[in-house]
Amino acid sequence: MKRLALILCLLAAPGWAVQPDEILDDPELEQRARDISAGLRCLVCRNESIDDSNAELARDLRLLVRERLEAGDTNEEVVDFVVDRYGEYVLLQPRTDGWNLVLWAAGPAMLFLGGGIAAVYLRRRARAQEAGGAQTDHLSAEEQARLREIMNE
Repeated sequence: MKRLALILCLLAAPGWAVQPDEILDDPELEQRARDISAGLRCLVCRNESIDDSNAELARDLRLLVRERLEAGDTNEEVVDFVVDRYGEYVLLQPRTDGWNLVLWAAGPAMLFLGGGIAAVYLRRRARAQEAGGAQTDHLSAEEQARLREIMNE
């Protein structure tokens, strides 16, 4: 029974992150704040959104998002402000433009490059075995005698 209670508490823990004093009076603005903060990474907890984190820095970021929304900023302006201040690492879903496009494309490009190199290597190896394999497979009588001598020692 205690395990069940513990599991339920752990599952409900993210709901405790946003404190009642942080919630905006306007439900529309609050929903926008929740949408924005769900996409921002807590810099303390790493792979957790600021909406789910109980860290002080996450609370400060949630308050910052709400302040910017109350000031009249659009969702994009709020996200751009936070990114300008903390860098793109703060985004849970990185953007796919500019230099990030190089990073997004690097993985598949390396996979194709490695596959191409492996194919060329295997093809050359097969050709080398076809060309020289018949000559190296058979030993002369002298070589066979020497091999028997070595094996018997």
